[in-house]
Amino acid sequence: MSGTVVDAKTGHPLAGASVFIADLKTGASTNDQGQYVVNNISLGQHLVEVSYIGYASVSEFVTVSPVTKKDFQLNISVVENEQVVVTGISTATQARRNPTPVTVMRKQELLRSVSTNLIDALSSKPGVSQLSTGPAISKPVIRGMGYNRVIVLNDGVRQEGQQWGDEHGIEIDEQSVQKVEILKGPASLMYGSDAMAGVINILTNVPVQEGMLKGAIVSNYQSNNKLRALHLNLGGNKNGFNWNAYGSLKAAADYRNKYDGPVFNSNFNEKNFGGYAGYNGNWGYSHVLVSNFHQMLGVIEGDRNEAGQFIKLLPGGQEGIPDAADFNSIHPQVPMQEVKHFKIASDNNFQFGAHNLTVNLGYQRNQRMEFGNPDDLNEKELYFDLNTITYSGIFHWKEKKTWKAAIGVNGLVQNNSNKGLEVLIPEYKMIDAGVFGYLQKTMDKFTLSGGLRFDNRHINAAAFSENGVPKFESLNKDFSNISGSGGISYLVAKSLTFKFNISKGFRAPSIPELASNGAHEGTNRYEYGNKSLQSENSWQIDLGGDYHEDHISMSASLFVNHINNYIYYRKLESVAGGDSLVNGNLAFKFDQQNATLAGFELEIDIHPHPLDWLHFENTFSYVRGRFATPIEGNRNIPFIPAAHWVSELRADFLRKEKLVRNLSLRLQLDGTFAQGQVFDVYETETKTPGYALLNAGLSADISTKKRTVATLFLNVMNIGDVAYQQHLSRLKYTAENIVTGRTGVYNMGRNFNVKLLIPLSISLK
Repeated sequence: MSGTVVDAKTGHPLAGASVFIADLKTGASTNDQGQYVVNNISLGQHLVEVSYIGYASVSEFVTVSPVTKKDFQLNISVVENEQVVVTGISTATQARRNPTPVTVMRKQELLRSVSTNLIDALSSKPGVSQLSTGPAISKPVIRGMGYNRVIVLNDGVRQEGQQWGDEHGIEIDEQSVQKVEILKGPASLMYGSDAMAGVINILTNVPVQEGMLKGAIVSNYQSNNKLRALHLNLGGNKNGFNWNAYGSLKAAADYRNKYDGPVFNSNFNEKNFGGYAGYNGNWGYSHVLVSNFHQMLGVIEGDRNEAGQFIKLLPGGQEGIPDAADFNSIHPQVPMQEVKHFKIASDNNFQFGAHNLTVNLGYQRNQRMEFGNPDDLNEKELYFDLNTITYSGIFHWKEKKTWKAAIGVNGLVQNNSNKGLEVLIPEYKMIDAGVFGYLQKTMDKFTLSGGLRFDNRHINAAAFSENGVPKFESLNKDFSNISGSGGISYLVAKSLTFKFNISKGFRAPSIPELASNGAHEGTNRYEYGNKSLQSENSWQIDLGGDYHEDHISMSASLFVNHINNYIYYRKLESVAGGDSLVNGNLAFKFDQQNATLAGFELEIDIHPHPLDWLHFENTFSYVRGRFATPIEGNRNIPFIPAAHWVSELRADFLRKEKLVRNLSLRLQLDGTFAQGQVFDVYETETKTPGYALLNAGLSADISTKKRTVATLFLNVMNIGDVAYQQHLSRLKYTAENIVTGRTGVYNMGRNFNVKLLIPLSISLK
């Protein structure tokens, strides 16, 4: 397929525009004359996405014959109304024709953000928040649900890394990410159990264009915690053979705020290396992906002495006070975690005439070690060794009379071993298997889609005794379920779309919920499992609308999610009426109750004419969770994020200048409302006041006449140095500072950030 990409108004060629076919993972970039050529494309209809910085992307279905000529015209715009998504559906489709709500965050947007990890960056999106334990650990929460209710995919492989733990991150290096798609709502149809809240699909394997050698060097520095990061990547594509290699280093000292000063042991360091190699032909493609992630991070306990100073654990049961060297170190002290995550996967797409089969096989090993003994720094108090094999196969029939059909199977085989001194959960083996069917019908203005799925999860956990005392009983359980979804997208006009979707979700209880018995560093909880727990089942209704014009873009999404047997944990009450304590830790037990979550998200982007350089963007999200029956008079679901509003004023200048190009200035107000609707039974959760953060930034390309030499990003976050606690921050529940009377540790204060991106590009033609 060949053609040109030009400016729709002037007809001038757009050099460097991207032409990409997501389903085939292949594409090309235009030359100085705006011309492109994509070779080795299988025959049939494909969704082609054309993008160029400063222009609205165009996506269009193109029927490819042996020789196909296709030209594209792009309009200057900041409104993205034709984004291509692949999450939650069998093949790539236009976002506006997908009845389920999907939000996209691209590489450029990630670069503009100031964050300490990937989930921290994604939490700026409406409907997405984070459960955090300091700057190194963030867990995704979608519409009020997290943990095992959110599936994280990384290049088609379901990320498995003990995600049930509060202080367990997702083991993915944000510097290697090219694009993230966030599906909000039950996605059990395509992914099985645990996708009840949604899916975060992280894409790092995006081949460069045919005949090119491309890469980048990215550096990042943040002043508050002296975070420094360096990322290098290089990829090539020649005659169908394509590859990519990358490496990342990141480290940070202790972060600061005006109430706590430097927060002891909030430092971390990490490294990640990976890449892929493969071949794309007219029969499809086959790629092998490898990544190796390693992180060392401190666990913030927040204990202080009578003078309000943080305490440092010393050998011999002694306690000391951290000094300047401790606060500035990137090497954490006990208590601390070490996390290793290795992954290898095979990603394939085979053509059978006009039909095709996608196959994805993956193996990953997650090693999570926790250290807490100052007398023996190498003693592993906890050591989870998790091995997982994932598989997925989907057969797609040729489109016939605008009908698309697919059937698939996917699942995993998993086993977990305990190799530490303490045992929190039993050793177990788990097998997931699911089969599903998917249909999609596209008419002039309507797109209908949906399907059904059957799942079975088998869990076998071993009995265990500690010092001759039984701690875990053997466990052998099966959980089965039928789930499905159906939806419609209606293009009322070119600029207006309505969406409706109804879906049935499913989540089997996790091993910690069924059988945990213990406590570990990083929590103040002793957890008891409940082997009588049943599967969660949900019915969710989504209603949404999108309106896009050249100078305004609006979208709204409303949802109601009713969940049977919602699993939660709560404090146990002692016989005397106070908190129940086990070995000095507060005792919690898992329970379940019917519940309903409801809420909405709004986005408004104003791009007024004739002030084409000005943009006024606003997002708002709200979710409310209620139990069907009060618990001790309280119906609030615990740990629901507060309402969140972000308003940004941005100005873009110098689009066609030679030396400094694409200058962007922004001023942002990030407001979080008070959260007073909490589950305060037995003081399980506390209220959180609202706060507003003022942020600012600029970015610009340094260019020659023909190409961009570098891109510079300068930002300052929390300009007013506001002291605040995020509602889902676990550091809220650390010890009281008896000098100030404040409970817990506060979030990061004022933070200056500078990033530099140096692109590399060489033609192999």
